[in-house]
Amino acid sequence: MTRTRTRAAAPRLALALTAATVMVTTNLYGVVTAHADDGPSVPPGTEASASAPVEVDPNDPDLKLPEGATLAEAKVLDIKQVVEDQSGDERREDTNADVKFALQAEVLFGKDSARLSAQATARIAVIAEEIKAQNASKVRVFGFTDNLGSSAHGDVLSKQRADAVHNVLSKELDDSGITYEVRGYGEQYPIADNSTESGRKKNRRVEVSFPRTEN
Repeated sequence: MTRTRTRAAAPRLALALTAATVMVTTNLYGVVTAHADDGPSVPPGTEASASAPVEVDPNDPDLKLPEGATLAEAKVLDIKQVVEDQSGDERREDTNADVKFALQAEVLFGKDSARLSAQATARIAVIAEEIKAQNASKVRVFGFTDNLGSSAHGDVLSKQRADAVHNVLSKELDDSGITYEVRGYGEQYPIADNSTESGRKKNRRVEVSFPRTEN
């Protein structure tokens, strides 16, 4: 008996787009990756089917807009580009609307201190130049800590550190009509796992953000 080999059809790839921010990450080696930022994960077994598309009846009343209804205005999804140095000490995020710099506390301050290090002023000056380039009129300076120690101490320390960065920015920019929002959030809004030292290190940070110039 002769057996005939059949070639399996290549599976079709169904791509489901969601209204989530798309993040483009660039590392120091120029490798670029793109993925949905904070989008919902897909549980196993719920992946898109490889079956043929379902035929749609254009006359189906359920597909028609109710009388008097209109479609919502088209919306462009926000694109986020993240550039982080190899050590992770500095991070820059660019979206369609804003620019954000995040500096780890160890880059700016000594342990449990709000006194800026010798190298900190130069790093903050670079951010000031970007603020000038974007002609920003409002700048946000937010301080954060990890969850070690008391929450009250973290709130105070993070605000003191935000104030220190704000003072340097204010001098570099000569208070040229800029409104500042300076806050200390303590252990709120972590960006990494506080159960590990590497995660806590990322959470101890000062963020400087401002609107991007409209083109």
